Amino acid sequence: MNLMKKITLSLMLVMFGTLSAFGAESVKIGMITTLSTKAGYLGEDIRDGFKLAIAQGDGKLGSIPVELIVEDDGRKPGKGKQIADRFIKRDKVQILTGIVFSNVAMAVIPKVVRSNVFYVSPNAGPSKLAGKGCHENYFNVAWQNDNLHEAVGEYVTEKKFNNVYLIAPNYPAGKDAITGFKRFYKGNIAGEIYTTLGQSDYASELSALKAKKPDAVYFFLPGGMGINFIKQYAQAGLNKKIPLFGPAFSFDERILKAVGDAAVGVINGSQWSSDLDNPANKEFVAAFKKTYGRTPTLYASQGYDGALLIGSALKAVGGDMKKADAFREALKKADFPSVRGNFAFGANNHPVQDIYVREVIKDENGKFTNRIVKKVFTNHIDAYAKECAK
Repeated sequence: MNLMKKITLSLMLVMFGTLSAFGAESVKIGMITTLSTKAGYLGEDIRDGFKLAIAQGDGKLGSIPVELIVEDDGRKPGKGKQIADRFIKRDKVQILTGIVFSNVAMAVIPKVVRSNVFYVSPNAGPSKLAGKGCHENYFNVAWQNDNLHEAVGEYVTEKKFNNVYLIAPNYPAGKDAITGFKRFYKGNIAGEIYTTLGQSDYASELSALKAKKPDAVYFFLPGGMGINFIKQYAQAGLNKKIPLFGPAFSFDERILKAVGDAAVGVINGSQWSSDLDNPANKEFVAAFKKTYGRTPTLYASQGYDGALLIGSALKAVGGDMKKADAFREALKKADFPSVRGNFAFGANNHPVQDIYVREVIKDENGKFTNRIVKKVFTNHIDAYAKECAK
């Protein structure tokens, strides 16, 4: 090899080493989420919150360049599995996120985390993945499915409602919802109905409900399901007679815009609210409104926190995903400014956090939103953490 070739090769090696040291190669993040069906806005908000965090970092998370690849699962478990396989095998993605629905999560996540790929959930938190099915590569930055329902069960008991009717969809998150509510509710169950996932007509359920004469109704119907139910509940005149309670999923800002006055006064459980008074949340809400022209939902807040969590771990390993153990430990530390304020991971990599009840109001500008009424739980740990032996 002549002198000129040696010099050229040496310069190339130096340049490659320097580029690698500064993390010039983007870390690929695959987002599988629901962007179609009547629940499509849930995935949109998760995606938009995540993208906002990347934009604020000028295309980086934790000062590391990232490439976000997004695909729609159509709320179908089989499609979610196909996308995950493609992301991992073809695109060489090492971090996955984005799933909205627990049936999709159960189809996708167990195989993903066993393949040495990290999954950070910005929403779905099925009990099986929090307990016996937990895994060291699975982190949930939102909540365990039962948690928000538990807070409302506690609150409804405090307010001395003694005969509550329960409605939720027949899928893992719906069953977790009712389980969570009943864990803290101490009164009588007037009735318990599981609807079809994606159902739009609730005439028969409302008829059965009226016949039971409950003193309150607790329901969990996310996305378009909740819009239809709340409208039909009001059209039947029930909102004037029987108080309605639910989780934040059924009273996010997008739903409130669609249902309007029918939801005013309803109490719902949440780990986040746009009026939470901490610097990170104020910055997030203002930036989201400026960027997208709407108030963020809890889904958007979870997407945003998910991105910041990933960024904190990428920063800790300098963007080197070969340092899997160090990346995992950095995720576990949750060293980022959560929009919720108080935030940490428990033994099963699910949040230990405060949970509130909020009331739906109409603000001074005539817009429908939520305001915090009370903190129900402080540093709440989910019921399944003790079953996790990862």
